[in-house]
Amino acid sequence: MTQAKSVSRSAPSAVQPSTITTALLTVQTPGRGFVDLTAEAATFLRDAGAKEGALTLFVRHTSASLTIQENADPSVLDDLATALSRLAPEDAGWTHDTEGPDDMPAHIKTMLTGTSLQVPVLKGALALGTWQALYLVEHRSRPHRREVVLQFIGEGR
Repeated sequence: MTQAKSVSRSAPSAVQPSTITTALLTVQTPGRGFVDLTAEAATFLRDAGAKEGALTLFVRHTSASLTIQENADPSVLDDLATALSRLAPEDAGWTHDTEGPDDMPAHIKTMLTGTSLQVPVLKGALALGTWQALYLVEHRSRPHRREVVLQFIGEGR
């Protein structure tokens, strides 16, 4: 028995990259949790005159990370924070605790979630899904000043 084809795609489009635009986003975090960067990324693309290409985000730290997650229900972010805490608990007897008991767990959580994202840019906008947002994830319990490099590569207006 054959199944009906359930996959389709649009025709490919080609862009001649004509611009590379970079900015440094500084974020003061309130401590452990998620900070939505979507509006800042969209503003950067507008200011860069982005049309078609890709946006790369890179966090310059080893105890904070970046992720794309749901933005509709805040309980998703709460549950993700709970899951990360279970995967890397503070009381696991880590040897690296130079900056406190949350130090090594923060490094593990960053390794699990990642330090960079790349998002397609179509018609000057992030090609995110309906319920997706870009988040900086602070893994340390106290506030920190974090730096995120934003870089658009593609065709400008």
